[in-house]
Amino acid sequence: MTNHDEVAAVRPLTLAWVSRHLEVGERIVGTEALHGGITAEMRRLTIGTRDGGTRDLVLRTFVDVEHAEDWLNREVGALTLLRGTGVPAPGLVAVDPTAAHCEYPSLLMTHLAGRTVLDDEGVETRVPLLARQLVAIHAVRPAERPRGYVALTTADTVVVPKGADAAAWAAAIDVIREPAPPYEGRFLHRDFQPGNVLFDMEPPGPAGARITGVVDWAGTSWGPADLDVAHCSTNLALLHGPAWGLRFAEAYEEAGGVLAAAPSERLYWWVRDALAFSEEVRLVSRPWREAGRTELTARAVEERLDAYVTALMDALG
Repeated sequence: MTNHDEVAAVRPLTLAWVSRHLEVGERIVGTEALHGGITAEMRRLTIGTRDGGTRDLVLRTFVDVEHAEDWLNREVGALTLLRGTGVPAPGLVAVDPTAAHCEYPSLLMTHLAGRTVLDDEGVETRVPLLARQLVAIHAVRPAERPRGYVALTTADTVVVPKGADAAAWAAAIDVIREPAPPYEGRFLHRDFQPGNVLFDMEPPGPAGARITGVVDWAGTSWGPADLDVAHCSTNLALLHGPAWGLRFAEAYEEAGGVLAAAPSERLYWWVRDALAFSEEVRLVSRPWREAGRTELTARAVEERLDAYVTALMDALG
C-alpha cells in the first residue's frame, strides 16, 4: 500500500521527474529520510515493481547549495567511471544538475545494502577493511583526470581550540605555511571516512564484517594518496581516539598502499587535513551525535582534535 504522507515529502516536480525514470508499471510507494548528510538531503525511495515486489533507489537533493551543479557533475563522472571497477559505488539512474526539471539539483541512484558503523566496538576489525578499500579506490586509473584537489584550510583560517596545546598548534600551522610537497597523483574520493562507507555486519563478529558500498563521490579529485589517508585518519581519531588516526596510515601501507616516503611530507598532508577540521567541528560532529554517538559534543571533538594534532607533531614533527 502506498504511504501517501511519506511520498508527499518528496517535492512535486522531483516526484514527477523520478517517476519518468522508473520502469513501465513501477511507482513510488514510500520514502524514508536518510541521516548523516551535511550538504544534501538524502532519501531512500521504495519502488513498487510490476511483479508486486519492491526495489530501492536513493534521491540526493542539494537545497540552496552554492556549488551543487559542479558537485553533481563530479559525482556523475565518478559513478560512471567506477562502473565495472569492483569499487562498490551506487549506480547512476538519472541526474538533474541545474534543476531544469526538479525544484532543486538532484541525483537519482541505486541503493546499496549495508549501513554506516560509527561505534567504537569492532573498530579494530573495520580499520583494515577501510584501508584495503581505499587502496582499491586509489588504484582506479581514469582516462580523464578529475580536477585537482582543493585544500580546505589555510594557515590564517585555522581555529585553535580553547585550551589547546598552543606550541603544538603553532608548529602545526607553520607546517602548512610551506609549499605543498611534490606527489604522485591518484584518483581521490576526497571524503573517504566511516560516514561514507557501508558495512554488512552479519553474522556479528569480526568474521562477518565486510564493506558493501562507498557513497558521496561529489568531492572526487586528483591528488596525493596521503590526502585521502589523512582525511580518514582524522575522522577515525575524532570518532575513536588519536591512536586510531595513526593506526590507519599503517593499515593503508599494510594493504599495499604507498604514502610519501619522507616523514616531513607525510606530516604536511596529515596536519593539513587535521587543521581543516578545526573550522568545522560543529558541522562534522552533529551527524555523529544524530547517529547515536551522543557523547561526541563539539567540545569533546575539539579535545580529541587537539590530542590528535599533538600526537602528529610528536610522531612526525
